[in-house]
Amino acid sequence: MSGDLALGVDVGTSGARAALIGRDGATVAEARAAMTEAGDDRRAPAVWEGAVALALARLGAIADLGRVGALAVDATSGTVLALDAGGAPVGAALMYDDAVDDPAIPARIAQLAPRESAAHGTASALARALVLARRAGVARIAHQADWIADLFSGPGGPSDESNALKTGYDPVARRWPDWLAALPFDPALLPQVIAAGAPRGVVSAQAARRFGLPQGAAVVAGVTDGCASFLATGAGAPGDGVSALGTTLTLKLLSDKPVFAPEYGIYSHRIGAMWLAGGASNTGGGVIAAHFPPERLAALSARIDPAQDSGLDYYPLLKPGERFPVSDPALPPRLAPRPEDESRFLHGVLEGIARIEAQGYARLAELGAPRLKTLRSVGGGAANPVWTAMRARIMGVATAPAQSESAAAGVARLALPHLARV
Repeated sequence: MSGDLALGVDVGTSGARAALIGRDGATVAEARAAMTEAGDDRRAPAVWEGAVALALARLGAIADLGRVGALAVDATSGTVLALDAGGAPVGAALMYDDAVDDPAIPARIAQLAPRESAAHGTASALARALVLARRAGVARIAHQADWIADLFSGPGGPSDESNALKTGYDPVARRWPDWLAALPFDPALLPQVIAAGAPRGVVSAQAARRFGLPQGAAVVAGVTDGCASFLATGAGAPGDGVSALGTTLTLKLLSDKPVFAPEYGIYSHRIGAMWLAGGASNTGGGVIAAHFPPERLAALSARIDPAQDSGLDYYPLLKPGERFPVSDPALPPRLAPRPEDESRFLHGVLEGIARIEAQGYARLAELGAPRLKTLRSVGGGAANPVWTAMRARIMGVATAPAQSESAAAGVARLALPHLARV
């Protein structure tokens, strides 16, 4: 059936993914291309473009792209590039992890920006935008997701409220703030900003020929890669939380109001009428990996009763320092006493991380977000059923399976409302 699928395009650090989802949100097909297949320079927009084209070609080989009715794009948060009047890149992009060498730039931003702004620091997207604005021939500053979306709908398209956050956009007032005019650049270089999921154009004739997509299919504003990963899980109501159990522990909670607490590293992305608040702890899988060989985790976990306390009071960290749910740069790891029984030691570590997770959601609620109601988990730790049961007990909430962990599938959800009705 023509126009009954939504397409999501995710541009990450290592590659590009493209996913098709149906009206029910289920993934129909997905394909990937590594950045290195398109080139060696991760800062070259042509390499991003090549990876996207490869991913779409592979997707088209296993699914009918002619069924796409709408699409959306996500990309790395904080990656920006300079464009000329025709929408072509002016030099290499500055990536999300590129720090600004000129200390005067973040210092000036610090003088002007409100405390709760996400534009502070040497690695802020706004600081990088000021560096890019110095290049000759620059007519516009764009975020990575903006430029990728322009490949489908044509140059000069708007940005979205999620990607614009770290560039200084005020998501509460829903505009670029007046203090930007006091910075050493022209704020007119910044793009128009629209809500995530709002229409930003349609697939052009040129893009239809190149990518095999239907001309005129809707192109809607996307989000950052982190927000897209949240959407992929199926979370969609206030109080829905998603914990990413990777090397570190990242919590995200859907809220009906914004939460900003820079002392804890907490900011809120606006996604339509909702807000996505989150924070990251230094605890997580990195601590587990430092103490337990991965091949032994399953056997050790099987000996743990998740309904019982370990009797240990741990705060698992690799080194001193924590930002969320407590802000203490000198907070020491607490992993003593260490029992001789390795299974009990693992019990204490997993329990300690779960308590930090519970404290994190409690901190978000204390700052104005709703209380955690349902919990979804992604990342390597989500595959441990003993830990999942332990975490559910400690937090006292229902757990739900993540529908997907694919950011491409997540951003495609923003396009679903724009599919033609049948």
